[in-house]
Amino acid sequence: MMRKCNNCGQKEHCRDSFISWLFFLVGLIATVAIRIVMVLDAYHPIYGKIAWYIGVAGFFIFFVYKFKVDIARSRLIQKEQLADKLQNKASLEDKDYRLLSSILCSLSSRKDLINYLFIFVSSMLALLIAVYIDIFRR
Repeated sequence: MMRKCNNCGQKEHCRDSFISWLFFLVGLIATVAIRIVMVLDAYHPIYGKIAWYIGVAGFFIFFVYKFKVDIARSRLIQKEQLADKLQNKASLEDKDYRLLSSILCSLSSRKDLINYLFIFVSSMLALLIAVYIDIFRR
């Protein structure tokens, strides 16, 4: 569950796995594919369909992975009773601090910020291109 981040004090101990980068790439490809459906469809419907399938399948794969990561994190928090310990201001053990550090590190992942920015920018470009195609090219 350790991830590389730039904002935590444990960044030298955090590492992104190859798998997390692979799913990140799948998410980026899906983002592009979904956003170019209309453009490709304007050239040939089969290209639009291919992009749609790639995008939807990619998002499915990406979000199954993210769901599994979130469930694993949630179960670990429950198993170690971190929320209860924090709520009751109980003293934390070294393993609790390491786990909290890891969780906070993963929540401030630079990769997630890049993903959100990529989604926002590509969505805006897709909207602008779609408006152009619908209004000016038809």
